[in-house]
Amino acid sequence: MADLSVKIAGVEFNNPIIAASGTFGFGREYSEFYSLDNLGGISCKGITLKKRDGNPAPRIAETPSGILNAVGLQNPGVDAFIENDLDWLKEQNTVVIANIAGNTPEEYCQMAEKLSETAVDMIEMNISCPNVKSGGVQFGTSCESVGAITSAVRKYCKKPLIVKLSPNVTDIAEIAKSAEANGADAISMINTLTGMRIDINTRRPIIRNNTGGMSGPAVFPVAVRMVWQVANAVNIPIIGMGGISKWEDAVEMLIAGASALQIGTVLFSDPYAPIKINEGINKFLDDNGLKSVSELTGTIKPW
Repeated sequence: MADLSVKIAGVEFNNPIIAASGTFGFGREYSEFYSLDNLGGISCKGITLKKRDGNPAPRIAETPSGILNAVGLQNPGVDAFIENDLDWLKEQNTVVIANIAGNTPEEYCQMAEKLSETAVDMIEMNISCPNVKSGGVQFGTSCESVGAITSAVRKYCKKPLIVKLSPNVTDIAEIAKSAEANGADAISMINTLTGMRIDINTRRPIIRNNTGGMSGPAVFPVAVRMVWQVANAVNIPIIGMGGISKWEDAVEMLIAGASALQIGTVLFSDPYAPIKINEGINKFLDDNGLKSVSELTGTIKPW
């Protein structure tokens, strides 16, 4: 068998497959299906400084080859996560990534400081959030705002810092370069694409929030393109995600330039997807005479 372990920002993963934030909760439900050490890591449900109830229903809708969601970061808050979930997660023998979200730089900094004193292995910063101090414009939509929030959080974050990029930008490579220049240890990408569905009978948006984040197989080609672009622009590791649903997708994303992968939407239809994807990657490596999954990263052959 090939070596499936990977190292991201000094953190060892036993395989490259990480459960994506927002699709795996804090892992308890999925642990009823299999031991969570089958995963390389878990990016926990997005955590905010205080408890959030999320958006009103309906907040999930089906799309061709995917789903649209505007759950609104429903979560118990960072203190409740530390008190009720973190110790259990650390017993699962997998990398624990705390995903943080906020509406002000101060909220991000407070969470990074608080979580840096805990046993989480890494912190993933979701910058697809509205900055209330800048009129609700998302933190992740300009080089300046990405650089500013990354630099601010870096001062308080003692753990390896992953910056999760939004695809809803004009030049994602420049955004990634700004994150790297201001202290990011790794990039994760892509977050969801903004989408919308309308009920033709009521003529109302299906999602109460009007728009939502689109994920699933339909976004995969966009994600591959963006990972490839960023891999050619930065020197820090990339955790690729966006529509990965089978082992062939995983191999393709690695070849594009990812060092590890997150899978999300596929977990709703097949909880065993991580195990199947790892088995497929391993067979591909063996069939192609490769000793390590890391040998695949960035091996695309441009025309």
